[in-house]
Amino acid sequence: MLDVATGTGEAASAAISLVGPAGVVIGVDISRAMLGAACARLSEPYRAVVADGQALAFRNGSFDTVVCQLGLMFFPDPRRGLAEFRRVLRTGGSAAVCVPSTPEKVPMWSVLAQALSRRVPDQRAMLNLSFSLSDPDRLEQMLQAAGCRDVRVAKETRHGGFASYEEFWASIETGIGLLPLTYRTLPDAERRAVRKEADAKLARFESNGRLEMSIEMLIGAGRA
Repeated sequence: MLDVATGTGEAASAAISLVGPAGVVIGVDISRAMLGAACARLSEPYRAVVADGQALAFRNGSFDTVVCQLGLMFFPDPRRGLAEFRRVLRTGGSAAVCVPSTPEKVPMWSVLAQALSRRVPDQRAMLNLSFSLSDPDRLEQMLQAAGCRDVRVAKETRHGGFASYEEFWASIETGIGLLPLTYRTLPDAERRAVRKEADAKLARFESNGRLEMSIEMLIGAGRA
């Protein structure tokens, strides 16, 4: 199995128990720091490779499965990335990608993206890339154009929350990814302003001090 844009290895961690004793999970990421974090928490059969998801350093038909969790929307050319996923799949193999739905369906990220965009307007487009593949029909067409068959795109909703606003912001302060990194680069006064604005918008999800919300993702899959 190939996990593209593996990050800290969340998808790979779930896959390790599925590949069996003879299986291998290879995580690729363009960031050495991300791979370092993945390797620190995962062991055999996980292996890490520094690689660009749009130019995978593997032969045609090398993998039974390719997955990409919450990474494809950040590719400069997602179509090229999907074509690479298909290229390295064996005949009959499966590819699957997970991307966020529309902003209103992913409030914990969209309110932060909106608040940050007001402080760094020149980065607005980049900060909203998380939602750039939120159209199910477009994602289906992209998978088909990459050469996948039996393509299907489904909406999946997960419910969760945080014990408090403080827990939510702790996840941002210690988190990885574009939004947390942008937040942490702001001066203290700007961070406080972002937090105040986001808290006001998150208030509708507050119940007895907890933040309870749902997030919707698109899961696109197809076969080689």
